[in-house]
Amino acid sequence: MKESASASAGTQDNEDLLDVLLRLQKEDTLRFPLTSDIIGAVIFDIFAAATDTTATTLEWAMAELIRNPELMTRAKHEVRQGLAQGLSTVTSADLGNLHYLRMVIKETLRLHPPAAVMRRAARDRCQVMGYNIPKDIHVMINLFAVGRDPRHWGEDAAEFRPERFERSDAMNVEYSPGPQMEFIPFGFGRRQCPGALMATTTLELVLANLLYQFDWAIPGGASPETLDMGEVFGLTVHRSSNLCLQAATRRPQQH
Repeated sequence: MKESASASAGTQDNEDLLDVLLRLQKEDTLRFPLTSDIIGAVIFDIFAAATDTTATTLEWAMAELIRNPELMTRAKHEVRQGLAQGLSTVTSADLGNLHYLRMVIKETLRLHPPAAVMRRAARDRCQVMGYNIPKDIHVMINLFAVGRDPRHWGEDAAEFRPERFERSDAMNVEYSPGPQMEFIPFGFGRRQCPGALMATTTLELVLANLLYQFDWAIPGGASPETLDMGEVFGLTVHRSSNLCLQAATRRPQQH
């Protein structure tokens, strides 16, 4: 923060978010004090709730596609066949045609929600599954369990199958929670993740370019079935081991 304050002193050209916050702190025109602790908390939230969660989801998506070669082929085919020939990169304008790619991301978020739990406070006294919940008590919702519940997702709930999102119901509209709140990786209601749209757009854009630009394989020719899919629960639910893949620039005529 000190380095950024020194580097941006006296100019507003090419400001980033940290520069803006430091300038507002210096101007002291807000109705509340913008302390260094608050600025640090804002930056931490961006890393924790945006950068890390998005990167974790992308890693899980690539792991699931590598582990399922047929699904990888279908996703690559959609990206490469559905876009104009000679296109150097996929842009946000191209995402509307990538329906299967969106299903891949939805299925990744279902099986591997970046945050394993979500906290909500009861507005009134209620009863949930036989438990009496007093008013204002905080309840932890297990998103990991919700996304794998066979009552909502069928007996194959533990399997990675993007096609389950092909059915035409309310849940297939963008990233909506579903009729029974069975798909809530971003939460729901007024307090759902405010960055959901940015996160999903980023996920779609980056994953589309990874599949458009490169062919992917496990180094050493190892079998996809041997890929470690262990999880570690922390601030985000990330892989227990790093995902090491070999990228080869594809030839344009190969689809």
